[in-house]
Amino acid sequence: MATVDVIILHRLAGPDSGPLERRLAAARLAVAEGHVTGFLAAGAATARISGSRDAQPFGARLATIRARLAPNRGLVLLGSGALALATGADRRAFVAAAAGPGLVALANNRFSADIVAVSAAAGTTLNRVPAELPGDNALPRWLAEVAGVAVADLRSRWRLAVDLDSPLDVVLVDEYRATTNRARRARRADARPPRADLVDAVTNRIRAALDGVRGVMADPRRELVIAGRTSAATLGWLERHARCRVRGLVEERGLRAASELAVGPPTRGAADPARPPRPPRSVLGALLDRDGPAALGERLAELGDAALVDSRVLLAHRLGGDEAGWPAAESRYASDLLGANAVADPWLAELTAAAADGPIPIVLGGHTLVGPGVRLIAGGR
Repeated sequence: MATVDVIILHRLAGPDSGPLERRLAAARLAVAEGHVTGFLAAGAATARISGSRDAQPFGARLATIRARLAPNRGLVLLGSGALALATGADRRAFVAAAAGPGLVALANNRFSADIVAVSAAAGTTLNRVPAELPGDNALPRWLAEVAGVAVADLRSRWRLAVDLDSPLDVVLVDEYRATTNRARRARRADARPPRADLVDAVTNRIRAALDGVRGVMADPRRELVIAGRTSAATLGWLERHARCRVRGLVEERGLRAASELAVGPPTRGAADPARPPRPPRSVLGALLDRDGPAALGERLAELGDAALVDSRVLLAHRLGGDEAGWPAAESRYASDLLGANAVADPWLAELTAAAADGPIPIVLGGHTLVGPGVRLIAGGR
């Protein structure tokens, strides 16, 4: 069995970061510190946090990390906000994969990863990762498609998809923990109280919207709309556990991981190897192109009684897949909390106001919201 190192990548808040960015960075750091202790207990030889304010591509940062590690060791690589609900058994699974033999890797989701464990034998392939590879989400696809590594994943463990990409995600995780802890206290008198560290910027408006979504989920006469990078697994869970009807609009799954660098050159015999990559597109985004962002609430109310919307897909549709061209992170985070007045970008501010003031409860967010966030909102397992 090989020795295993764990590296936790953490994006530090910069001197010009807004209050929501700083709160999110603090929440992610707290998760990372828990992972250090947890991975050491799971059998890793070392576990450390690698903090950076540098916006260099993931591939270049990985090369720097690899140069500092001893050879012939397994590696577990994850982001600081990843696996916020991981258990000891989850961590042991990744350490075991990194420590084992063969040319293998293990991810939480091979098509868009937040954590990747790479065996010592496969670790040498990491030296060939393109410096321009934009994010860790695409690493398993590169390992499988380009490097020939056998990549498995644990996507059936829904909690491993919980990643703190927004202050809203912190809210969802903490509310879920509070709910489950209350249930435990009802069964066990000595249970510890829930954490009391919800993001203090959460307004009554976002709380009311989440409560409204829960109410719709519990009502068989009503319908929930979920739009964006949701999955068949999430829709299946809703069919089994929500009493409402569900309307799903699945768009741009793999948005961050579908890099041409990750999948390699076109294969021989491809129908059109010269065809350029298709830019991100959204049916809901096209509707807003026609009617304007202020129409979001009215259009969604025509489809259902509450909505969870992946606003990153709408931004990618409008501005392209490169986040560098999107509104600043502080504005995106304020939008997720339905704080339209704190959103600097006019289009996103109008969209946020339409969601906040719409005729039905609407929550805007990212991948976690329309993925494992559905279960977090419902308080279900």
